[in-house]
Amino acid sequence: MDAKNLIKEYSNGEVTIVWKSALCEHSANCVRGLPEVFDVKASPWINAQGATTEQIIAQVNKCPSGALSFYMNEEKSE
Repeated sequence: MDAKNLIKEYSNGEVTIVWKSALCEHSANCVRGLPEVFDVKASPWINAQGATTEQIIAQVNKCPSGALSFYMNEEKSE
């Protein structure tokens, strides 16, 4: 798999964060805005358990590149 075109998913059971590496501009909005979830020094760098679903959605919606997106788990399973 191409390391520059990864797609990773991280879930807290309610919402799943989707990260597309090829789109990431490294603006660090996510890290500055919600460091409890987005921590580039941690592995994995996204901890979907670190904040509420509402906080995660609000921060993901601020991603300027579209590298971060989300879906509600019950929506995908239907």
